[in-house]
Amino acid sequence: MAILRTVITVLFAIDCIALVVIVLMQEGKQNGLGALAGNAVSDTYWGKNKARSAEGKMKTVTRICAILFIVLAIVLNMSF
Repeated sequence: MAILRTVITVLFAIDCIALVVIVLMQEGKQNGLGALAGNAVSDTYWGKNKARSAEGKMKTVTRICAILFIVLAIVLNMSF
């Protein structure tokens, strides 16, 4: 069991580093004066295809890393 705990701890550390790097690479969500007009960006080509862009992929990877972080934290907290 000690080997399994060590492997999970290493995966947890790698996930923590990856999560920090990915979050820091993302752009801010500040729209400036464009926010006054509502959600005008959603009607443009880039607004409709945001999931296919690099920003959309980074958002998906962030969600996956966050879920993995929570699962690994719960597993490491179990006493086995």
